[in-house]
Amino acid sequence: MKQLGKRKSKAAFSMVELTIVVVILGILATFAVPRFMSSVEKTKASEAFSYLAQIESAQVRHNTEKGRYAWSLRDLDITVKSPEFFYVSGPYSSNWETKWEMELTRNGASSGFGRYTVVFDQDGFNETKSSIPADLKPAL
Repeated sequence: MKQLGKRKSKAAFSMVELTIVVVILGILATFAVPRFMSSVEKTKASEAFSYLAQIESAQVRHNTEKGRYAWSLRDLDITVKSPEFFYVSGPYSSNWETKWEMELTRNGASSGFGRYTVVFDQDGFNETKSSIPADLKPAL
């Protein structure tokens, strides 16, 4: 004989269990997403440092050979592709025999870091004139 009042239980998640899982995933995402976005922006910022380090090396060679720094990138002995994530300004100087300066400005969205600049000169990275956040600076 069949018993009338008993139901077979089905294996399934209750609404409370699903809610707890969703809350835990939300908390994990709250910490992971900003860290991931910061990492992505740091990689983009490294593009500026790499580009400007190449320009700096070429400027040193040009100065050694010609006795002055190059006022145009076309005068340098390298061909470098323009950075994808930065607007290039310069090189410029008030005295090409002793100094030069070049600035890259971040264009487009920058993962909440805002628009920032990276400046190099005859001495390398110019931290005083650059506005790049400390979190994005590579170890030099």
